[in-house]
Amino acid sequence: MRTTIEQLKPAIFSLYEHFHQHPEISWQEVQTTSFLADFLKSYNCRLTTFEDMTGVVAEWGSESPDAFTVGLRADMDALWQEVDGLFCANHSCGHDAHMTMALGVLMVLHERNLPLPGKLKMIFQPAEESGTGALSLVQKQVVDDVDYLYGVHLRPIQEVAYGRAASAILHGAAATLSAHIKGDDSHGARPHLGTNAIEVAASIVGELKGIHLDPLVPYSVKMTQLSSGGKSTNIIPGSARFHLDIRAQTNAIMEALLTKTEHVLQQVAKLYEIELDYEITERVYAAEVHEEARLIMAQAISDALGSEQLEPPILTPGAEDFHYYTKERPHLKATMLGLGCDLAPGLHHPHMHFRKEALLDGIEILTRAVLLTFDHHAQNQAPIQPLEER
Repeated sequence: MRTTIEQLKPAIFSLYEHFHQHPEISWQEVQTTSFLADFLKSYNCRLTTFEDMTGVVAEWGSESPDAFTVGLRADMDALWQEVDGLFCANHSCGHDAHMTMALGVLMVLHERNLPLPGKLKMIFQPAEESGTGALSLVQKQVVDDVDYLYGVHLRPIQEVAYGRAASAILHGAAATLSAHIKGDDSHGARPHLGTNAIEVAASIVGELKGIHLDPLVPYSVKMTQLSSGGKSTNIIPGSARFHLDIRAQTNAIMEALLTKTEHVLQQVAKLYEIELDYEITERVYAAEVHEEARLIMAQAISDALGSEQLEPPILTPGAEDFHYYTKERPHLKATMLGLGCDLAPGLHHPHMHFRKEALLDGIEILTRAVLLTFDHHAQNQAPIQPLEER
């Protein structure tokens, strides 16, 4: 298989360069959608696109609606960030690489003329960075017929070195709470005639630090944006808007953290006798990894790179909307490949870079995972033994 991938290397790298040079932010991946659709059509895939949103779903293999189906998901969107003094769309989270690897799997299967005893469903998902893309595709029933679902994410060098990979990424849960303190401005010389919204926000920050949950499970809540007042500095602002970034390593701790955070907001509003409106504007769930899928991915890594290059599952406080699929469709057997690529300085850094040769590793691992999954199903799902027990 590696020989085939090496032969495809120029085409693979060309695909990556195209995606990297044409970034589009969440829900604006119009040209990316068009490019993917044209490419997938050239491989005679059956396509689904959407009138009301970006994204592409491609099917390859059996056309039977009852066929055993393996899903492969790649996110499409770029970040909006400042790069060398200018704000622009920028692929600094590896989504350009993820799309390339998903297409690479299709290219390898096609080049080797490998018929599938079922269906491969490739899901090119928009809006991962906004945390809304996966849920939108779930609502369109894209994964209802999928049995196993695999994802992939480049990992920072601090987590996984080039030439190594992990069979699962244990992302944490994350949420954004947006709030509005509503009040009237007052004169700087007459603070008793109003309530200072900045002081209210400061009280909220202080009270949030008093939240205590299970110390064995990482969690955090912090104010990341605060906007209050105008150009005149002799006015006490009565109104303010702020955002809280809320994270927890498990879904259970996240539920407890959200409850306590709301309690803080309600009590501070009561103390200051002000009106405070808030809502959860973004939310993604912690990883729920299926052990069968993880063991298949572990075997694929071992077969592609050698068993000594297999890393344990990665525990990370970062979040991923990939886990909406398993939260909303519990029948899915899913895991996400954590690919070592010497990524530096870090994810979301404006000048993030990695070793492009890692794309070839990812393509081989994902291709093997797809084929192993079909083999596993054909063998009536015989128990998979962990590698250390083989």
